Amino acid sequence: MTINKREIARMMRDMQKEFNKHPIRVPIEADPQLQPGSNAFPNTTINNNFGVIFHGNADGAQVALNNSGEINQQHHGDQVAHGYEPLAQAVALVMEGLAKVELTDDDRHDAEEAAAEIVAEVTAEQPDPGKIRRAMKVLKGVLAPIGAGLATATSAEAQEWARTAIDQLGSAL
Repeated sequence: MTINKREIARMMRDMQKEFNKHPIRVPIEADPQLQPGSNAFPNTTINNNFGVIFHGNADGAQVALNNSGEINQQHHGDQVAHGYEPLAQAVALVMEGLAKVELTDDDRHDAEEAAAEIVAEVTAEQPDPGKIRRAMKVLKGVLAPIGAGLATATSAEAQEWARTAIDQLGSAL
């Protein structure tokens, strides 16, 4: 017997959609008799620390205090092989756009797998052009029905985006 990973992933996405629709809320109330300094805890003290205190390992943490709305970002990513930068950027833009388009679960899964394959190859020491071409064909295959207006609930804007994305993928390699 083999495990159908695609079906498991589809079921997990469906379950997550349902969980997102019906979040679980648990009200919490503190028992006033169990507060520090109360009779239940007579030998406790209350420490008011006016600052950030880390208990434990904070490797990789990024903290901003009183930053007045500034945006701080850390980028941890693999280095894209020389010459493949436009392709990596095009794939990132395609996946960002596909998140906004209605797709079947299979098409979304295929697009995500193809994009992951392309990213894995363009960040490898020696990218395999054959693997990249095959993954790009899958990605373009997901985009083609959208660009042609054959996908369900496809707006003119989505069609134009898909045609542009196909062109960008083609010219990026």
